Amino acid sequence: MTGMLGDNSDLPRFSFEMLAIATNDFIILNQLGQGGFGSVYKGILPSPDGRVIAVKRLSVTSGQGFQEFKNEVIVISKLQHRNLLNPKISDFGMARIFGGNELQANTVRVVGTYYMSPEYAMQGKFSEMSDVFSFGVLLLEMVTGKKNTSFYDYEKSLSLLGYTWKLWKDERVEEIVHPDLSEPCFLTEILRCVQVGLLCVQDFSDDRPTMSSVISMLTSETATLPTPKKPVFSQTKISSDPDSSQNKLTASLSQGR
Repeated sequence: MTGMLGDNSDLPRFSFEMLAIATNDFIILNQLGQGGFGSVYKGILPSPDGRVIAVKRLSVTSGQGFQEFKNEVIVISKLQHRNLLNPKISDFGMARIFGGNELQANTVRVVGTYYMSPEYAMQGKFSEMSDVFSFGVLLLEMVTGKKNTSFYDYEKSLSLLGYTWKLWKDERVEEIVHPDLSEPCFLTEILRCVQVGLLCVQDFSDDRPTMSSVISMLTSETATLPTPKKPVFSQTKISSDPDSSQNKLTASLSQGR
């Protein structure tokens, strides 16, 4: 491949041997997906580099030619594609690879539910509204300075979502706002952010706003915000004796809406 790309010095060059080492000889466990040109594999460049890479290997059975494959390599290397980014928040409690036309995950095994929507955690289903749920969790975390992975309230029984909703319902939201954001001049905007965050983490995806609606609600002082309902997930701590405790995750998801 390196000999067929011409004199394009903008392209980093890797030998086939290095890519084979990085992908553990293109082992099936490292396969991320498959497209028209062939399969894509996860790889880790040998030390001291150590970067995690994705390697697309042209298949001999591909219906597309080498020229098209070469053009794609050149285009991707030169562009800041909208699907290529440097993640700032990288642990959402799951790491899965989906096909472009999949509407449901192949498994419903949950690897942490703190940023997952209820329909994904319970049924393995995901959509754009699943991302809205995750955004709502992040928005509440930013406003409060707290993580949704901890327990709150006097009995340490509520997740961040449940605790924030409880204070919002009791008109005591300012108690959970991060001190750096608690200035009176910011209070109206902060309360709006909290309410929008709670709307994003509603039980049913149909009850959550679209991201365009979220932007409108956050930027317009005259926009009317719906009343959020209590989030579906709650954390409870059950004590068996004074010296021990057990954390139990309970969730209710109604059917037939």
